Amino acid sequence: MSILYCLYEHAAGFSVFSVKEFEEVSMFLPQVESSVTDFAKFNSIVKLAGFAPFKTAIAALENINAISEGIVPQDLLHFLDDFFAKLKKKKCTLGIADAKLGAAITEAIGVQCSQVGVVPEILRGVRFHFAKLVKGFTDQSAGVAQLGLGHSYSRAKVKFNVHRSDNMIIQSIALLDQLDKDVNTFSMRIREWYSYHFPELVKIVPDNYMFAKAAKFIKDRKNLSQDLLEDLEKIVMDSAKAQAIIDAAKMSMGMDISIVDLMNIELFAERVVKLSEYRKKLSTYLHNKMNLVAPNLQSLIGDQVGARLISHAGSLTNLAKYPASTVQILGAEKALFRALKTRSNTPKYGLIYHSSFIGRAGLKNKGRISRFLANKCSIASRIDCFLDQPTSVFGESLKQQVEDRLKFYESGDVPRKNIEVMKEAIEAAGQEAGANGTAAPQSEKKKNKKKKRAAGEDETEANGSSNGNGAAADNGNGDDDGEPKKKKKKKNKNKEAVEA
Repeated sequence: MSILYCLYEHAAGFSVFSVKEFEEVSMFLPQVESSVTDFAKFNSIVKLAGFAPFKTAIAALENINAISEGIVPQDLLHFLDDFFAKLKKKKCTLGIADAKLGAAITEAIGVQCSQVGVVPEILRGVRFHFAKLVKGFTDQSAGVAQLGLGHSYSRAKVKFNVHRSDNMIIQSIALLDQLDKDVNTFSMRIREWYSYHFPELVKIVPDNYMFAKAAKFIKDRKNLSQDLLEDLEKIVMDSAKAQAIIDAAKMSMGMDISIVDLMNIELFAERVVKLSEYRKKLSTYLHNKMNLVAPNLQSLIGDQVGARLISHAGSLTNLAKYPASTVQILGAEKALFRALKTRSNTPKYGLIYHSSFIGRAGLKNKGRISRFLANKCSIASRIDCFLDQPTSVFGESLKQQVEDRLKFYESGDVPRKNIEVMKEAIEAAGQEAGANGTAAPQSEKKKNKKKKRAAGEDETEANGSSNGNGAAADNGNGDDDGEPKKKKKKKNKNKEAVEA
């Protein structure tokens, strides 16, 4: 009969509990579920069989990190190995919460693991009564251990490289989109509001940012004179426009407006100007952040489109995991499912439609170039995600490939093969890394390893051939020419020895 033991990972250490009358208990699963909260009933079935406390908080964090990834830590391996060695090869089953960890334990020590049936309820009861099942343990000490390990585990999970954080990109592009909407709305409001007083200014200064600055500067049109021409020219950056504003102010059809209304218009115009200037600063910040986190994606498709792809995927790592077909329609999920539901044509592109490449392609080639561009975006995101030293060499090479593909669609010029372009990019990245004094890419290291192996094999072959020549000379074969013949003779000798 198989004996059931349950492994429970607590913040204080690893523990194994024995379950009495396992087969009978499993038959009454509803009764077990109802009696889990009753300690007297639960303690009659479940007893503590072994406990291995963590020595330090660092050891606890390392063990819990390994378990969360489905890896058996060394402390747990030694504990289980010693525990089951004392049972003298009795037929045992180890109940466990995680199937992935159970498979790793079975592979490591050969004990059968189970996570179904009565095991989840037993573990739920152990978690509920753990402080009472272990001697010398209290609810307070258990809570302190759980709180300390919980903080350490969360802190380790939240830790990231501050210089390569894609979360900042996600927040920046979201704020940038919101600012675009707000600035446009506020600009329309200031245009409509100030046009009551000076309606001719809208036609002379169509730009929103310049209009807000001009409205803030002019205020009351009656005070606008020739003396303010130079200052007005600095705002609109055109002497003809500045003179036209002054001329229009003299014969304007607008209504007179009170000082209080003008003050409110001035304050609102100042707010619009500041928002527009902050939007420019945020765009520069996004450019610098993309250059640091995803330089290849930025070189290939631009700051905003690349940032929107990362934001929509959730992170750069998630984007790197997506296949090219998913990247192609990222952002067009509603259209895709509507097309699948109505059995119509699926969308050709999503967020990458805003790239300049698709706009430059012909109507027939938009689907082709979007598929090709999505493929290159997928490659660029994977390089950015897994490359230790950020570089934009690969992104520039990929961008040139898209340009060549556009030329191929237009004129029929055959583009270069991808393997040739990537080899050149790897060499250029290696040279750039060497110039900066950083480590070479992994591909260069692999090439160097292959060269060393080939050199070592050549040396061993040379040593073997020199030993063979010496043996042949001792046997009386004095002719130096025809080394292959000597090798054949050696093979024949080996065959004769085998036959004998």
